[in-house]
Amino acid sequence: MSRIGKRPIEIPDQVSVEIDGQKVAVKGPKGQLERVLPPQVKVEQEDKTLRVLRRDDSRVARQRHGLSRTLVNNMVEGVSKGFEKRLQIQGVGYRAQAQGKKLILTVGYSHPVEIEMPEGVSVAVEKNTEVIVTGFNKEVVGNVAAKIRGVRPPEPYKGKGIRYAGEMVRRKAGKAGKK
Repeated sequence: MSRIGKRPIEIPDQVSVEIDGQKVAVKGPKGQLERVLPPQVKVEQEDKTLRVLRRDDSRVARQRHGLSRTLVNNMVEGVSKGFEKRLQIQGVGYRAQAQGKKLILTVGYSHPVEIEMPEGVSVAVEKNTEVIVTGFNKEVVGNVAAKIRGVRPPEPYKGKGIRYAGEMVRRKAGKAGKK
């Protein structure tokens, strides 16, 4: 039995869940999400808890069990609390600024890089070098953060670039000088 899959999901008071066959819709104060789960699992609701169960004991069902539980839990957590990813910009002259639904990055290219935020995701900038991506869909927030990091990933020699908060970048020694 999957250790993650058998854990129940607590539903907060302000969140409502609708189950229609394999389709799970979750609605809360931050937004609304829905997802179609694989046919190997089923979701049952008992009062204020959700349980994700396997239909059989096949290999595919066991693989999908924990994944489905995590996906449903992320939906419930997202519409109630939301998700946040923090990125740090390091480098001389590197900075970011938020303009409405756009993030403008100045990271050493000949032009500023503009990134448009998708629906349900907002971006804030602190101290010109800290970017905070927030939203209610964990998948979209993570993808936007990865897209921002991909503009200028941290390089191993000087450590310049965009990194996740707390990310450790392994540094390399540069060239040895002539003797």
